[in-house]
Amino acid sequence: MREIPVESITEAVSEMCIKVCHELSDDMRTCLFDAYEKETSDIGKKILGQLKDNLAIAKEEMIPICQDTGMAVIFMKVGQDVHLTGGDITDAVNEGVRRGYREGFLRKSVVADPIERVNTKDNTPAVIHYEIVPGDKVGITLAPKGFGSENMSRVFMLKPADGIEGVKASILEAVRDAGPNACPPMVVGVGIGGTFEKCALLAKEALTRPAGEHSPIGYVKDLEEEMLDAINELDIGPAGLGGKCTAFAVNINTYPTHIAGLPVAVNICCHVNRHISVEI
Repeated sequence: MREIPVESITEAVSEMCIKVCHELSDDMRTCLFDAYEKETSDIGKKILGQLKDNLAIAKEEMIPICQDTGMAVIFMKVGQDVHLTGGDITDAVNEGVRRGYREGFLRKSVVADPIERVNTKDNTPAVIHYEIVPGDKVGITLAPKGFGSENMSRVFMLKPADGIEGVKASILEAVRDAGPNACPPMVVGVGIGGTFEKCALLAKEALTRPAGEHSPIGYVKDLEEEMLDAINELDIGPAGLGGKCTAFAVNINTYPTHIAGLPVAVNICCHVNRHISVEI
């Protein structure tokens, strides 16, 4: 049994919050620069150039890539041979978010109640998903989610008879309806299977997979590639002003489901698609 003090988790989360909001991940940077070279629309290329300039300014002046620094979504994979000491893990994670957003001068966007809407002033609580896994380590993936793109999320409770064509139509419908509101170029996370809530979680976690890294399942990989091509034919383009680069990637996760259902969730993220992972 390996002991890990929860303070180390707090420190890691704090540092991750600051880093991920100021620096684009390597995979998203590659996507952006490649898209700039390939974009054929003049206005689309201009928008992508402005996004590149924004990255340089953010890094040089140590300011957030986007003013919406999101609601902290965290995936925790806790090894079953880990003994966490020194306090409650949820409190430790939230303290990390609190420190990171305060010390990084990041926008605090969380309200304590969805109706009364009083700001918590420290961006807590985070949305935390726990999974117990083999081993003696703790894996943390942080994905702050802005709500311009989050508000474009969709869940489709399809019938089994709708099949893969129904899945394709649902993905395209969600992206088409989102249009410029999701701040394209976007990454499209898709969850297929499970239940109403499981497919949504699959879609959200799919966004944390590096862009360009495909599903190991053959037909899913093919579907990812087909949907990316189809989405980029919609001519939504950068900032919704037209062009070939509407999406950088389509990441799809699947899960077993009930004989009577075919749940599909689509969770879109804007061009920054912030995600960062560490292991303790």
